[in-house]
Amino acid sequence: MKPMLKIQVLVAVLFVVATSALAQRTNDHPLAGNPEDLRQISDLLASAGTPRGDLVADQSGTSREIARETGGDAAESTTRTPQLQRRYPRYLVEYGDSLSIQFAFVPDFNQSVTVQPDGYISLREAGDIHVEGLTAPEIAERVRRQYSNILQDPVVTVNLTDFDKPYYVVGGKVGHPGKYDLRGDTTVTQAIAIAGGFNDTSKHSQVLLFRKVSNDWVESTTLNVKKMLRAGNLGEDLHLQPGDMLYVPQNRISKIERFLPVPHPGVIINPSKF
Repeated sequence: MKPMLKIQVLVAVLFVVATSALAQRTNDHPLAGNPEDLRQISDLLASAGTPRGDLVADQSGTSREIARETGGDAAESTTRTPQLQRRYPRYLVEYGDSLSIQFAFVPDFNQSVTVQPDGYISLREAGDIHVEGLTAPEIAERVRRQYSNILQDPVVTVNLTDFDKPYYVVGGKVGHPGKYDLRGDTTVTQAIAIAGGFNDTSKHSQVLLFRKVSNDWVESTTLNVKKMLRAGNLGEDLHLQPGDMLYVPQNRISKIERFLPVPHPGVIINPSKF
């Protein structure tokens, strides 16, 4: 066999082996082949304020949620990479938040406003400005510029008076799935206990933790809670952050139908139906 032909054959063999290994690793993921779990996770992410997206398994065996706005380009979304985030990010104002605007030398213009559904606030004698997605200092600067046509060098301070409280979401096979306030330091096992604990159909060994890392990306981590509790070692019991979502999938045994037809002679049953 010629050397060039040998090289081509070797490359083809390596490609087949690598493709098979990647496919096997993807199939081992807790969500592989579970469209019902994927649908529930998508609904929970949407209800928690995260845009729906496509769930794909990466090469490390975990999964990554590529969240995008509805109607976005799927091909473009899957090629983007997560952006670096600030270590201590400031709170970004959202719809429904209440703000107190104070003028140091002109108290007659002091006012309280609420962010409208379109992201705007209405300023007294100065019109509307868009503030959704901005920090309090950034809003203060916009308010200052807006009033510069009326006041001489206004000094403005903006304070948050009411805003969305920190929360986490627990879904899947737990006693009481839902949205809970994040009060103080809370770990994964504590959050599951607060949500009523596991039920008889829970898959303890593959609990999924979804965490928003940017406006477009949600990272997921698979946790073996069963192993942690059995070993009595909670060193890997992660601490929750505001907006985190836990999902407990259903185990394979409980997916078997409660009532199954009894096979009779001459009757062929397709195992794939069960």
